[in-house]
Amino acid sequence: MKRASALREEIADWRGFAHKISDASELAGLADESLRAELESEVTVIEAELDKRSFAAMLSGPHDAEDALLAIHAGAGGTDSQDWTAILMRMYLRWAERNGYETDIWDMTEGEEAGVKSVTIAVTGRYAFGYLRSEKGVHRLVRLSPFDSARRRHTSFALVEILPQAAMDSPDEVYIEPADLKIDVYRSSSAGGQNVQKNATAIRLTHLPTGIVVTCQNERSQTQNRENAMRVLRSRLLEIKTAEKEEEIAVLRGEYTKAEWGSQIRSYVLHPYQMVKDHRTEHETGNTQAVLDGDLNAFMEAYLRHGS
Repeated sequence: MKRASALREEIADWRGFAHKISDASELAGLADESLRAELESEVTVIEAELDKRSFAAMLSGPHDAEDALLAIHAGAGGTDSQDWTAILMRMYLRWAERNGYETDIWDMTEGEEAGVKSVTIAVTGRYAFGYLRSEKGVHRLVRLSPFDSARRRHTSFALVEILPQAAMDSPDEVYIEPADLKIDVYRSSSAGGQNVQKNATAIRLTHLPTGIVVTCQNERSQTQNRENAMRVLRSRLLEIKTAEKEEEIAVLRGEYTKAEWGSQIRSYVLHPYQMVKDHRTEHETGNTQAVLDGDLNAFMEAYLRHGS
């Protein structure tokens, strides 16, 4: 039913676009000079929408139209990297808000001094995974550290993971044996005082065959936390399954190259100059503040066009 509803919506959307083009064509056929300004405005709108649809046609991967799970983990850099993780979290939340996606923080571990050690965010909306898959990898920040009394330049790293939520509605795609799960229940961490959670509602799932550990503690219901943790685990297992298939195909083609997990995909330089550069596409901008405020579409589109 969900897929049928999405298809109906897409068909109606295309019919509306076709109707808009037809109306503009009829307007042009009148050859009335007084309508030139209105027609030019309509053509500009149509061209912009056509460009957008042309780009959307590149989002044809098996999970591109699905919702996404976004996970960010602090890397090398201590407190600076945890602060960098919090900055990235804010950046992606703002990007989602700008583009009409709903977000829900499922799990977050705060840093001891500042920032965030790790966070998992559910991003809901059509093509969420298709756009966000360009962000998977290590992100590097270069700046004058606010945590260094000498104000020296520091380099921080954070790992961004993007997982499709396709497994949520397709339990047959990734089946988890109950015997393969170790389930731990504990109290959620909090700021203390009145916020202390009296009941053990946080969930930690360990998938014994793969060693994958998933935690979820942001809901006040143990049942909800367990459901969200299972969704994350299914998505991680789906990613492994997909990667194995791609690896197998690459080996058969004779083009297999081992992925370097630690290489940064993008650098954000705030000192001694201002620049954000994607090392895969060479796309860059000097407007670092706009990028950190969620203006990421140019980078995402450059990546998808580069790989098409």
